[in-house]
Amino acid sequence: MAMSENRTEIASLGEFGLIEHLTRNIELQNASTIVGVGDDAAVIDHFGKQTVVSTDLLLEGIHFDLMYTPLKHLGYKSIVVNLSDIYAMNATPTQVTLSLGISNRFSLEALDEFYEGVYAACDKYGVDLVGGDTASSMRGFVISVTAIGEVVPGKFVRRSTARKGDLICCTGDLGASYIGLIILEREKKIFLESPQVKADLEGEKYVIGRLLKPEARKDQIESFEQAGVVPTAMMDISDGLSSEILHICHDSNLGCVIYEEKIPIAEATRLAAFKFELDPTACALSGGEDYELLFTIAQEDYDKLLLNEQVSVIGHMTEAEKGKKIITKGGNSFDITAQGWNAFGAR
Repeated sequence: MAMSENRTEIASLGEFGLIEHLTRNIELQNASTIVGVGDDAAVIDHFGKQTVVSTDLLLEGIHFDLMYTPLKHLGYKSIVVNLSDIYAMNATPTQVTLSLGISNRFSLEALDEFYEGVYAACDKYGVDLVGGDTASSMRGFVISVTAIGEVVPGKFVRRSTARKGDLICCTGDLGASYIGLIILEREKKIFLESPQVKADLEGEKYVIGRLLKPEARKDQIESFEQAGVVPTAMMDISDGLSSEILHICHDSNLGCVIYEEKIPIAEATRLAAFKFELDPTACALSGGEDYELLFTIAQEDYDKLLLNEQVSVIGHMTEAEKGKKIITKGGNSFDITAQGWNAFGAR
């Protein structure tokens, strides 16, 4: 953890002093934010639009490791992963709240670093930080973020509304974040065993960047609007492609067919996977934290997305009786199984 020379104990400010310090430079960006930080509660008015709310808990040792996660990146990621859930509803995030559980091993300077990342994300995505809480944590760093967004009535998109024959699409590329995690976990192990060995991560910037500083697909929600497309179902890919497609199938009471050769995997991910003797497709199916969007569209909307290089069509929805299948590059058919990351299982 990067610390400056001077260490200010958080206890020296008291709770109100700490909140005042951390939120001293907030500038509101949304007309819907009527009252932000500073009162007992925030006041939000979405002017006739529907309100979308999502919340996430991030725990040190389960969701992040401070041995290789810079605090600024962690602050940025904490906000972005929540905004991704709002975009996954085809909505626009407008406000966030942030609550922290912190132990006395964190100085005020360390928290400032974390908040620098928080504000960078809020600024990039145009959201207002409107509240939160801080408390003492006996062990570990606890982060709870709630994101609030708005959507025109009837334009939100759920997981349960895919239809037979719909095309299955995803944005960007998959599997990179998982490979980034494998590399950093390996470097951590080497460091703990031989602290004198210098980490060499130069060639792996892409996959490590995808893990430590993910982005949410605001651009895709905007391009849906420009193209006049409303997906029939959608969710973000946080637990791996196989896990998410099974959610859509289950909730929509349908089956699916996806094609291995259509799954988008970046060249950097492919090369890094081979280096570790991992199958890039398995990384895309079972890895997590890509924060891309998985969505279905009506076949007649295909032409509207044809020119969007960020979208890959990877399969289609079928009757439930046909099961959930993946067709390999060799033409074999296998059942899709959920082997995604599980917050309650072993890592």
